[in-house]
Amino acid sequence: MLYITLGICFLATLLLTPIVKKIAFSIGAVDQPAKRKVHEKSMPRAGGLAIFISFLIGLYFMGPHSTATVPIILGAVLIIMTGLLDDMYELSPKLKLAGQLAAASAIVLFGDIQVHFINLPFNGRLELGWLSIPLTILWILAITNAINLIDGLDGLAAGVSSIVLVTITVMAFVMGNVFVMSIASIVLISTLAFLLFNFHPAQIFMGDTGSLFLGYIISVLSLLGFKNVTLFSLVVPVIILGVPISDTIFAIIRRLLNKKPLSAPDKSHLHHCLLRLGFSHRQTVLLIYAMSAVFGIAAILFSASTLWGGLFILALLTLAIELVVEKVGLLGRQYKPVLNALRRYQK
Repeated sequence: MLYITLGICFLATLLLTPIVKKIAFSIGAVDQPAKRKVHEKSMPRAGGLAIFISFLIGLYFMGPHSTATVPIILGAVLIIMTGLLDDMYELSPKLKLAGQLAAASAIVLFGDIQVHFINLPFNGRLELGWLSIPLTILWILAITNAINLIDGLDGLAAGVSSIVLVTITVMAFVMGNVFVMSIASIVLISTLAFLLFNFHPAQIFMGDTGSLFLGYIISVLSLLGFKNVTLFSLVVPVIILGVPISDTIFAIIRRLLNKKPLSAPDKSHLHHCLLRLGFSHRQTVLLIYAMSAVFGIAAILFSASTLWGGLFILALLTLAIELVVEKVGLLGRQYKPVLNALRRYQK
């Protein structure tokens, strides 16, 4: 039944995307060229609507049973409405955040999906108590916006999300979590079908309708699947989402250093930096895909490692992130402490 359902979802996205493309033009969900954008012509957005409808079709046919199913759908509807309105009218940051907050609150309060404690090394455990609800909502908001922020090139958010969903699917299968595996595989196959229309040169953008939905569903799946893993709770999903999380963190640092609002857009994200280094559109996207795949493999290895093995993996990832940040100039071209230290050592 799983393979049949996935086939239906794939075909549904293929059929729905051209329809959504026409709808996007008719309702004004169109992305116009701008100084900080890469595309040079008007493009239909809100393509994420096709992914969402395929997701609902997959749930109908597969019917994974859980008390969280209805709350997940409720939150998804709220996030889709927020994204669609933003694609049509470009909502203010406050209204956009309010919609995300409503979706996150729906899944946390009605689905009872919360991080109640954090596992620590040496069999320790930190109980979160009353902080459980706000921290869980914060996690959902953070991951939702992290995926939203990397949606700057054709196929980038869809491809990175697909790699993340592959990792989640594999790990859920290994852990025997059928519900998470089913949901992740449905969203994965729907996103891959959409990627056929979205990879460079794109025929349609997923828009905030798609990026917010993918960020929301990935954040929820990570909570359902990995909140009680051994070693460090929530470290596994953080590693899986290493690329969007890192890009978001350095965007925040960059804006604080430049004394700009956190919601202020700029052209210094990872994909912008790679383009400035001379990589083509496709090369940039494929490079970020490769980075995401490395993080996915690292997450799988981390989950199977001993404490010291896990710490070693984290150390390697931290060093790799720092080197990439310095090499591409995520915090400015002058910020190169490690690279400068290596040059001095070589001399």
